[in-house]
Amino acid sequence: MANLSTTYMGIELKNPLIVAASSISNQVDRVKRAEEYGAGALVIRSIFEEQIHADGMTMQDFMERLANISPEIQSSFYPPVEHGGPREHMMWVEKTRRAVSMPIFASLNAVNPGAWVEYAKQLEETGIDGLEVNYYTVNADINRTGNDMEKALYDIVSGVKDAVKIPVAVKLGAAYTSIANVISELDKRGANAVVLFNRFLQPDIDIDTEELTNHMTYSHPEEMRMPLRWVALLYGRIKLDMALNTGVHSGRDIARAMLAGATTVQVASALLENGLPYISTMLMDLQGWMSEKGYDSVDEFRGNLSQQNVEDPFGFERAQYMKLLLAQE
Repeated sequence: MANLSTTYMGIELKNPLIVAASSISNQVDRVKRAEEYGAGALVIRSIFEEQIHADGMTMQDFMERLANISPEIQSSFYPPVEHGGPREHMMWVEKTRRAVSMPIFASLNAVNPGAWVEYAKQLEETGIDGLEVNYYTVNADINRTGNDMEKALYDIVSGVKDAVKIPVAVKLGAAYTSIANVISELDKRGANAVVLFNRFLQPDIDIDTEELTNHMTYSHPEEMRMPLRWVALLYGRIKLDMALNTGVHSGRDIARAMLAGATTVQVASALLENGLPYISTMLMDLQGWMSEKGYDSVDEFRGNLSQQNVEDPFGFERAQYMKLLLAQE
């Protein structure tokens, strides 16, 4: 049987399939089942600083309304009731970490520079194997340049790296003028891996109710093409590991990611649609493909179809685009 083991950020994984940050990690039983069905690792759903602040304000508003009803009601809370801040999330991460033996990574999204560092320290204390910096931000400020955004990212990553000893991955969006340069700069600043790419949720407009709506939509296999291209372009040019995220829906998709040069893949939508037993299906499909091709390990074919190894290196760039356009005439 083909050997699926690999190393991600210096951590041994029994296979390259990582369960991405999602609702799967909301219950310990689900995390245990993911491990039972063969997941190589799991990323716990992000801690969001904005959500913690919002919950704190909601609780404060509730306590103030109680005081307005009757001062005696509020005085009955002794010691005074305060919002727990990030403590509840940290306890959940620690509980999850103790429940399974597979590598567990935490995910962090903050706003203030100090919060990134402080939350990273607290997450490290839970016993996690690594940390994923989830840089989820939409720059709607017309006075803030791309350089401003990139500097903020670099400062966050440098601050987190200085604060913790565990390996750090950076989950990026694709909206950068030069993705290759940004990843190269993260490499220089000591990031251990990048996750390509963060799949931002997009709002919509309901023309019947004339209201803004938000829906959770699953990824489609076609969406894998963008991260696949960038993994192939960057393989061999950077030291850090690359986790391909978005559009991985089958074992053959894992093979495609590995051929491009990915170290691991992250999967969520396929598991939410098909259930956690689908992890086993994907891994069996990958092993079946490897057996057909005569590969004994994933290291044997990783990067074989990256830009530096294909016969037509410009196939990942504009040359292929021109061929397709001309073919439509």
